[in-house]
Amino acid sequence: MQTSLSLSIPSSSSIVARSNHAMEFTSVSTASKPLNLRFCGLRREVLSFTSDSRRVRLPSHGVPARVIAALSGNGSGAKSFDYDLVIIGAGVGGHGAALHAVEKGLKTAIIEGDVMGGTCVNRGCVPSKALLAVSGRMRELQNEHHLKSFGIQVAAADYDRQAVADHANNLASKIRNNLTNSLKALGVDILTGFGTILGPQKVKYGKDNVVTAKDIIIATGSVPFVPKGVEVDGKTVITSDHALKLESVPDWIAIVGSGYIGLEFSDVYTALGSEVTFIEALDQLMPGFDPEISKLAQRVLINPRKIDYYTGVFATKITPAKDGKPVTIELTDAKTKEPKDTLEVDAALIATGRAPYTQGLGLENINVVTQRGFVPVDERMQVIDANGKLVPHLYCIGDANGKMMLAHAASAQGISVVEQVTGRDHILNHLSIPAACFTHPEISMVGLTEPQAREKAQKEGFEISIAKTSFKANTKALAENEGEGLAKETKSLDSSVVRDYIWERPDNGEILGVHIFGLHAADLIHEASNAIAMGTPIQDIKFAVHAHPTLSEVLDELYKAAKIGHLTGIPKVPTFEVLQPQDPTIGLLGSGGAFVAHLGSKPFSACPLPPVHGSRHPTHQS
Repeated sequence: MQTSLSLSIPSSSSIVARSNHAMEFTSVSTASKPLNLRFCGLRREVLSFTSDSRRVRLPSHGVPARVIAALSGNGSGAKSFDYDLVIIGAGVGGHGAALHAVEKGLKTAIIEGDVMGGTCVNRGCVPSKALLAVSGRMRELQNEHHLKSFGIQVAAADYDRQAVADHANNLASKIRNNLTNSLKALGVDILTGFGTILGPQKVKYGKDNVVTAKDIIIATGSVPFVPKGVEVDGKTVITSDHALKLESVPDWIAIVGSGYIGLEFSDVYTALGSEVTFIEALDQLMPGFDPEISKLAQRVLINPRKIDYYTGVFATKITPAKDGKPVTIELTDAKTKEPKDTLEVDAALIATGRAPYTQGLGLENINVVTQRGFVPVDERMQVIDANGKLVPHLYCIGDANGKMMLAHAASAQGISVVEQVTGRDHILNHLSIPAACFTHPEISMVGLTEPQAREKAQKEGFEISIAKTSFKANTKALAENEGEGLAKETKSLDSSVVRDYIWERPDNGEILGVHIFGLHAADLIHEASNAIAMGTPIQDIKFAVHAHPTLSEVLDELYKAAKIGHLTGIPKVPTFEVLQPQDPTIGLLGSGGAFVAHLGSKPFSACPLPPVHGSRHPTHQS
């Protein structure tokens, strides 16, 4: 299904009122090619409109040369270098950086020594979601009570293992081809071979091919981490790489680790008929999640299913099945280090996290020493050498730097780096990056957990307020008979307000974290993550209107439940002010709280946003 988004304006200049302020729209002449502007979080060509529909096109004379280069293909490159930018690694991070680099008019090459798409597309996010889609359907069809409540009767559900595996493989192949074709269409040079840094601004790929670049980005990703004492044979003792091929569905499988990877695979295996045993080194399951969300998730995702678990133990030795003998797992107490038990299972999945893939990069040639395999970087992703100095023109993004091991975080870091190398200072707020676990139901989160928020509040001298709401009162969730779930929000109360005027007037309302467990939680979290990214206080976002009946009303109720002091009405919109951007094609968030996209030198309003309050929320650039 194709989707589109358009912005139509009258043929003559007109005034559009916002509160008691106004903005003028000026007619713009047409041009032959659209500009892919990045505003309101969109990357579609939302301005690719024709004059017949009275919609906006960019005049070519108002677009900087580097943007016109991006529209016509890869840039020309710096005179003294083969490329403006070379990216080592063609995963999601490298791909996102390459797309943005071409958009900025940079001559770009991407080096890949394995397959296009990296871990996410081939051995991670993409094929796992295909398997989880199957597990979701199976759960629906197997839940006779749930179906009866709708008046639906079905025969016993079954599945074809090979067809399920083919679905995951075909999806990965399709996305991989789409990714490759998108790079080729933009003129990005794809260089095949393992990339090695020979020295400043110089990279070797393949056997003896050498290229130079003004700037280099390392985006080599990660591989499954396998602890010592674990023997992986790829058949009965496997990592997520092997599990995604679904070559078998064991009757009993032990999953070592109960984080995102382990939880998602437990969802798949139990839906397909396996019994699961979790082995977790820490004292509780799902240790990386907010504690309250973890408890609720355990009640829904673990306890009712064919899952048992050991906590506070290490799997110190795992031996694959051989000669008719099962997989053996020796468990050791995590605190006393004393032997505790031995398990015999049909298979074991090692889901103990991931390790950076940075060996062989030639980092020693530029005096860079990794830290536990991760490439050290600063807040702008610039690589730091062994002496603590920044390495000029060298950046590292994604799993290889260890800041946040998520595919979309890697892409965001790559885009941020491209902003840096094209002259626009940009620092990515990692606390605004959401995460999700695609179980049934889903778990999502952004920002701090409650313990982290309390620790931050104690150190910085402010109090926090916690709001909670349930899916049980949501009409859409009840219509789906999916009322199980919780949304939780943590926000700050400015210390001076708390001390003197608690509940008497609006405080700064900074959102510190939002955690959701329930139907489509992974989709719902983005409203909260965008609010954190833009510095939108709870006083403003609580007045946002949500369609009824939708699941988004869970967040609406959450915002309204937040204790922010006594409000008598909608906050007054400040005077609108357009800040002068460094790049005339990119808008800035002015003090009036509206996003402005500039066509040449003439601004027009697009996507009004709440005003930014307080020194904690500096004016944002788009």
